[in-house]
Amino acid sequence: MTTTTQETNQSGMLDTIKLLMAAGLLIGGVYGYHTYIEWSLPLRVLLVLGGLIFGGGVAMTSAQGQRLWAFIQGSRIEIRKVIWPTKQETTQTALAVFVFTLILAIFFWGLDSFLLWLTRSLVG
Repeated sequence: MTTTTQETNQSGMLDTIKLLMAAGLLIGGVYGYHTYIEWSLPLRVLLVLGGLIFGGGVAMTSAQGQRLWAFIQGSRIEIRKVIWPTKQETTQTALAVFVFTLILAIFFWGLDSFLLWLTRSLVG
């Protein structure tokens, strides 16, 4: 029982170190972008992208990164199961929404005009 607890604490500490290192790489890239203004813009952008890529790579080796990757893979599988509407279905639905919105706009305009007339009639 104690061995499992120690292993969990060590892996938790290792994950924390990995995430801090990943954040440090990203912050380092952004810091380099703002510090080395005399460098050309593409080179400074590469600093930020490098920090982002290497930081993301380090973060993905942590337990949280592994869970994120598993979630992404599961999401891709679920997206493949979705039955997407055809072009005709999409057009018909968009047209129905447009017509219904137009009908409601006319109804509310008429209701507003009637209430305005009624209020002016009562107030004088």
